[in-house]
Amino acid sequence: MTLEYGFLQRLTALIRKEFQQIRRDRSLAVSLIVPPILQMLLFGFALDATVSHLRMGVVDASRTPESRELTATMTESKSFRLARTYLSTSELGAALTRGDLDAALVIPYDYARDLRRGRQATVQVLLNAVNANTATVGQAYAEGIIASFNRSLLRSGKVHANFAAAGPAKPMQVTLTPAFLFNPGLVSAWFIVTGTFGVLLILNGSLVASTAMIKERQAGTVEQLLMTPAGTSEIVIAKILPIFLLLQVVVVFAISMLRFVFNVPMRGNLFLVLGGASLCLLTGIGIGTFIATITRTGQQAQLMSFFVNPPLATLSGALTPVEAMPQWLQPITLLNPIRHFGIITRTVLLRGAGMESLWPNFLALALLTTVLLTLSVWRFRKQIG
Repeated sequence: MTLEYGFLQRLTALIRKEFQQIRRDRSLAVSLIVPPILQMLLFGFALDATVSHLRMGVVDASRTPESRELTATMTESKSFRLARTYLSTSELGAALTRGDLDAALVIPYDYARDLRRGRQATVQVLLNAVNANTATVGQAYAEGIIASFNRSLLRSGKVHANFAAAGPAKPMQVTLTPAFLFNPGLVSAWFIVTGTFGVLLILNGSLVASTAMIKERQAGTVEQLLMTPAGTSEIVIAKILPIFLLLQVVVVFAISMLRFVFNVPMRGNLFLVLGGASLCLLTGIGIGTFIATITRTGQQAQLMSFFVNPPLATLSGALTPVEAMPQWLQPITLLNPIRHFGIITRTVLLRGAGMESLWPNFLALALLTTVLLTLSVWRFRKQIG
């Protein structure tokens, strides 16, 4: 009995000591509480499979009250929102290729005439199928809206006033013809692998760069390098360049897997993908180098990377479309390099678009790379000083 009491007393004292140590180390307490809470909030908001407010473009060749009523019915729901009306299908196709639209409604010239004569009127819905899940959901939304629209037409029992002279009302029906663009087979893997490509580049770049910097600092070779005539910027660049060249091998292997394992089409200029991958790698290396300058040990760097990388992956649109995220969260994703590289990869490989559509994403990646590498050099100099 005495032995058990002594054991409990010693254990209680040790536990009390550990709690006091955690309380004194505020950074440890914050890292245990704040990151899980923030990540849970981000995952809950960002990883939402519900798709709403899909951007829809409209080509209305009929230009009648009936066609405007159909357009209003389609775009006034929470499923679609009217992005823009186009004068021709060629303009509409260009917008879909650029990624400006998620869906498109094409109303033919004889739409109102067919309704007036009691014939079936056919409209076409074009769906951007880069994300097969979004395209499937969009098709279901469109079919449901058209079915509801048909029921309302039948219940009304009358034609519009402009066509009252055409005779008594006849059953009016609208049929939908869906078309899936860029991914007619609805292969969901194409969306996933082109999105996780950027996640892997950022993850590998940041982890390799931070680990290499911390190991060399712990080995004491950084001080030896400072004895040479080389400046701080030259030292940082010399450390980054070999890592960058080695990770380029990963880029080549990843692109080969996209083509030959997952059968992702290569419809655009492959050099644009390589250029975007290079900027994405430099951004990841910049993140890792910056983490290495604000941490002291490899364990701290890994903990910081775990705090940074999962939110980057979650808010990138790699797994779920950005349009499915809350409106207040979507602007934050513009600061995410993985999102920009995902847009570059999908736009080039699946849509076949070029630099005229992607220059904002390349500019964003270049700015993020410059800022992160500049911060890394500045922190490195400050740390040495």
